[in-house]
Amino acid sequence: MADKQRLYFCIDMKTFYASVECAERGLNPFETNLAVVDETRGKNALCLAITPKMKAQGIKNRCRMSEIPKNIDFIRALPRMQLYIDYAADIYEIYLNYFDPQDIHVYSIDESFIDVTDYLGLYNTDAVSFAKKLMNEIAYKKRIPSTAGIGTNLYLAKIALDITAKHSKDHIGYLDEELYKKTLWTHKPITDFWQIASGTERRLVRYGINDMEHIAKAPTDLLYKVFGVNAELLIDHAWGREPCLIKDIKNYHSKSHSVSFSQVLPKDYTYEEAKVVMLEMVLNGCHEMMRRKVITNRVGIYVGYTYGGRESTGGSKKMLITTSLYSKIVPYVEELFERTTDKTTPIRRLGIDFSVCDEGCEGYDLFTDFEEVEREKKREQAFLEIADKYGKNAILRGLNYMDGATQRERNTFIGGHRAGYDDTTRKS
Repeated sequence: MADKQRLYFCIDMKTFYASVECAERGLNPFETNLAVVDETRGKNALCLAITPKMKAQGIKNRCRMSEIPKNIDFIRALPRMQLYIDYAADIYEIYLNYFDPQDIHVYSIDESFIDVTDYLGLYNTDAVSFAKKLMNEIAYKKRIPSTAGIGTNLYLAKIALDITAKHSKDHIGYLDEELYKKTLWTHKPITDFWQIASGTERRLVRYGINDMEHIAKAPTDLLYKVFGVNAELLIDHAWGREPCLIKDIKNYHSKSHSVSFSQVLPKDYTYEEAKVVMLEMVLNGCHEMMRRKVITNRVGIYVGYTYGGRESTGGSKKMLITTSLYSKIVPYVEELFERTTDKTTPIRRLGIDFSVCDEGCEGYDLFTDFEEVEREKKREQAFLEIADKYGKNAILRGLNYMDGATQRERNTFIGGHRAGYDDTTRKS
């Protein structure tokens, strides 16, 4: 017996952060100029979201505040990440009224895939009517507009959302493999398609390939030569195929080989101030490694300077030991930071990366005091247990009170942005 033809929804909240801010103010995002931006970060602060009305005036999403024409008046909404998470949780609860969680994949805070195959018969409805019902319920309960893609696999549902739904009056798009080839094979630009970035486009153009039909009909040996194993995904998507199911996604467990952190500083920092933040990031990295039970023997840093200042600097350094202990790692980072960083140009961005391996690879030099190593491990483990139980600011280091330190404030952030309000102040 042939497998049942599956059907998926891909539902996205339209300009989610901006729509939430409009909902909180009782405003219509299609009639309001509003940008979610932390203007305390300066005129070049990145807008996390803008309303559809601003997009209709030619302003690009995730623009910088300085790129918005001066003749356009708009509301500046400070990011409130906890609020957006709460809205997303409420929307997820709406889905749970109709679907088993095993059939839902939360792709991002504002976008979810749902396998609706077995639910259309259960609710005696068709896919389009069902999508409209969900979208209307989200709009009624949370005042958030949404769009939906319907597809016979996950990829087609995503493309129906990203491309087809934009040209539909009801904001719903539908694709199966044949309709995909008929309507989108020659669609341009090719970067409109999921997972095709500008770098991929440039490589394709070198070989005269500028749409999905060209990819589908290109010699497979050429595609594998140019893209390696990634050619398989490219070819499948060119034909509108996607074998992956939601259950496959849920069964996948990533094996990351690095621990990394980055941040944009709230203002221009001096060398000494930036060094304090870099050491805070080392400490965070050590704690994250302890949580994941991994260790490192190589550290890399990145330093970005004020806009128009100079090219970024940084580098990596192989350590003589393999560990997750702050006291052992920090000398290597200090030396690397001292050697590579411009001490005269204001600093605005920092990043750090640890290449990691399993704890079983731990190793030290001949001069290591192993009793002290064990004592430090116990201290840091106790630190983590307190922080996990009572909050990240329940226990802090002297480092966190030095000039330029950002960790105390960032401990209240979500995803690098201000939470916006305490859980106790949430509006119903």
